[in-house]
Amino acid sequence: MSTHILAIDQGTTSSRAIVFDLKGQPLATAQQEFTQLYPNNGWVEHKPKEIWQTSLDSCRQALAQAGIGAEDLIGIGITNQRETTILWDKKTGEPIANAIVWQDRRTSDYCQQLREQGHEQTIQAKTGLLLDPYFSATKIRWLLDSIPGARARAEAGELAFGTVDSYLLWQLSEGQSHATDATNASRTLLFNIHQQCWDKELLQLFDIPAAMLPEVKDCAAEFGQCQLFGASVPILGIAGDQQAALIGQACFEAGMAKSTYGTGCFFMLNTGSEALQSENRLLTTVAYRLNGQTHYALEGSIFIAGAAIQWLRDGLQLIESAAQTEQLAEQTDADHGVYLVPAFTGLGAPYWDPEARGAMFGLTRDTGIKELVTAGLESVCYQTKDLQKAMEADGQRPVNLRVDGGMSNNNWVLQRLADILGATIDRPHCVETTALGAAYLVALQAGCYNSTEALSTLWQLDRRFEPELSKHERDRRYQGWVDAVARVRSQA
Repeated sequence: MSTHILAIDQGTTSSRAIVFDLKGQPLATAQQEFTQLYPNNGWVEHKPKEIWQTSLDSCRQALAQAGIGAEDLIGIGITNQRETTILWDKKTGEPIANAIVWQDRRTSDYCQQLREQGHEQTIQAKTGLLLDPYFSATKIRWLLDSIPGARARAEAGELAFGTVDSYLLWQLSEGQSHATDATNASRTLLFNIHQQCWDKELLQLFDIPAAMLPEVKDCAAEFGQCQLFGASVPILGIAGDQQAALIGQACFEAGMAKSTYGTGCFFMLNTGSEALQSENRLLTTVAYRLNGQTHYALEGSIFIAGAAIQWLRDGLQLIESAAQTEQLAEQTDADHGVYLVPAFTGLGAPYWDPEARGAMFGLTRDTGIKELVTAGLESVCYQTKDLQKAMEADGQRPVNLRVDGGMSNNNWVLQRLADILGATIDRPHCVETTALGAAYLVALQAGCYNSTEALSTLWQLDRRFEPELSKHERDRRYQGWVDAVARVRSQA
């Protein structure tokens, strides 16, 4: 009897594969990094074939490490870097260009033109998103207009578009399946999240042929069959990485929230069956769609979280490893007064200020390495507070936050996060929540679990952090951050 699930976690810098058992425990992991390309200022690209090859190799290594074969698999789940855009030939499967990565800013001017023409309000009403190069539609348009012959081939029905999940599905199924799920579709600027379909008006606005688009399915669905591992294995689950983490954290009830702390930070709050349109520059997105029922979320994105610590390590060379930061922070006076605003690539939500640049405030003769490192760690907490405040202004206040990602292993950070938010912070036993979410979708579709409530029983608490700071002190320190951000933005 098949008792294992293979989850592909295709990220921005590496591809991973994890074999899980039916209780959601990881049994084997394999990972491969791949090339990052920066052909022009603000451009970021990946090689689609390298994305595929590293994913395939990681799958084979994980299966070998677990000592199992394809016949032991219930199914395959996919989770992926969102918004990254790939176009390929429907007959040969050959990409027509490099993938344009979610971080890429080459379509900024085009977005500004559309904004000046008054299109942003319509786009936000239909998609829940802001008009930004982050999302897929302007990337598709750029490829069609820049690659010789691409537009004619697309209009003739010869080209396929996909986010990374669709491209992997095409490869895994050897060209038999061209599909995506509702979470990835919701990040393209082309998908009407209320009607749950590709939007004809938006396709016309961006001048994108409908024939290019994948079929949109539930997150748990029959996506196709994979024959590449020695036996036929069904592909049963797909979700974008942040939505997969929400699922992996079992945030299935309205009001539950998760925050993933990696290079950046993504804070997502489940709003249930209601798609709340933010008045405070947060994104409205599909959290997941199961059995035809759509659940929505508010999402805030922080560009620099763990990357601030990388900068302290590699740029300033103040530390040798991120692991040192916890001990340094514990030795620092709690009222040190230093603020680091890590706007190295502008500020994300709720500011969306691409011109802002990083700065430090509150330096004195007493300031040393400990204070600078601590300010770097605290910047992540304060930026999360910004998102919490924006959600509050939209009528939502998460009082319990489930966290994951590399920084969630730092106990000092999580205690300070609880203090700054005035909220309970929960860290789960399994912090591989993104891949776990993809595995959960497979388990649901295969009938191993009959409901999200049943999956919720698998979530296990590792440690809980309760706020210890008074509201007065919390507000005082946060005001210092607000003042620092205002100074940064006034100089942009």
